[in-house]
Amino acid sequence: KIVFLANPNNPTGTYVPFQEVRRLHAGLPKNVLLVLDAAYAEYVRRNDYEAGIELAGSSQNVVMTRTFSKIGLGGARIGWMYGPMHIVDAINRIRGPFNVNATAIEAGIADVRDRAHIERSVAQNETWLAWLSEQMTGLGLRVTPSVGNFLLIHFPDDGKHSAAAADDYLTQRGYILRRVSGYGFPNALRMTVGTEEANRGVVAALTTFLKS
Repeated sequence: KIVFLANPNNPTGTYVPFQEVRRLHAGLPKNVLLVLDAAYAEYVRRNDYEAGIELAGSSQNVVMTRTFSKIGLGGARIGWMYGPMHIVDAINRIRGPFNVNATAIEAGIADVRDRAHIERSVAQNETWLAWLSEQMTGLGLRVTPSVGNFLLIHFPDDGKHSAAAADDYLTQRGYILRRVSGYGFPNALRMTVGTEEANRGVVAALTTFLKS
């Protein structure tokens, strides 16, 4: 059996303090694998958060998974896992023989070495995540507090200014947000923090939309 924990969570951007993660692990039977999905770990700036590498390194039933797609290699489809050797060996036996191509591997190596790029990405996110949260709240929209590189924006529960209507309006203007009804949020959109131009453009478009 396996317990998957996305921390931070997608699409809410919320997180579980690591003391609680350790408590969860302590309560699991030894034959249950705990998978810590830390895809957005680079963006978290909370003292009570840990990605899970120490727990994975000191336990026989914990692995941590990470991805390069949140720090510049979204199209490369490359990630990595850290955990005890017997689990890594089992995964290696069942994976496809060419599940990651050579170009993606080289790009991943370059990304790991380019700390300046990662730091710039994190700094960009810190600035514009806070700005977007403030702007959306100022428009009267509720925003779930996020520690990732995206926001979950909740829209009024009416047909005129619903999430679906907002999504159609934004798409027509070249802004693509993500509907999250499949996650249990039928009236919310998830917005990834983008460039300054894109961020300001979405806010301007939503300002006009909500006044219509």
